[in-house]
Amino acid sequence: MPVLPDILEPGLSVIFCGINPGMMAASSGRHFAGRGNRFWRVLHGAGFTPELLSPEQDRVLLKYGCGLTTAVSRPTARANQLTPEEIKAAAAEFERKIECYRPCYVAFLGKAALAAMTGVREIDWGLQPRRFGNAHAWVLPNPSGLNRGFSLDALVSAYRELRTAVANSNEPAHSAAK
Repeated sequence: MPVLPDILEPGLSVIFCGINPGMMAASSGRHFAGRGNRFWRVLHGAGFTPELLSPEQDRVLLKYGCGLTTAVSRPTARANQLTPEEIKAAAAEFERKIECYRPCYVAFLGKAALAAMTGVREIDWGLQPRRFGNAHAWVLPNPSGLNRGFSLDALVSAYRELRTAVANSNEPAHSAAK
């Protein structure tokens, strides 16, 4: 199975970090390519992009100061097929990647990756008390269609909070969509 390429450049406002690629994303080479994934609709609804992008347009996200990566590169059908040990083993390399690209924020999509990487069990949604790779760490609900705990409206609201924080940030980085 091919590795899903990162969509990154130095100094982005936000790097969105999925836990690992889904099978469809890995086979297509496009982030959030699964039919049920709501990522692109949520990003647009929250104001990160002025138009609704498709997985085939994932590189366009750089134009809006946002990037995409995964904590673990191994694709699986479901994120729960990764072990906490596998995620923990990826932590040092992943943190170096964030340090190298210097985003203002790294947004973890779901709590599992950050919890496994840091050993912190109780993680709240939103801005985290500690930085990760010298970036502000933010935890958002995973937009996967398998995540039935959050409606589309609830996801958009959560992502909009990050969008507002990015817009109000005084740190140098690209400007996200206005």
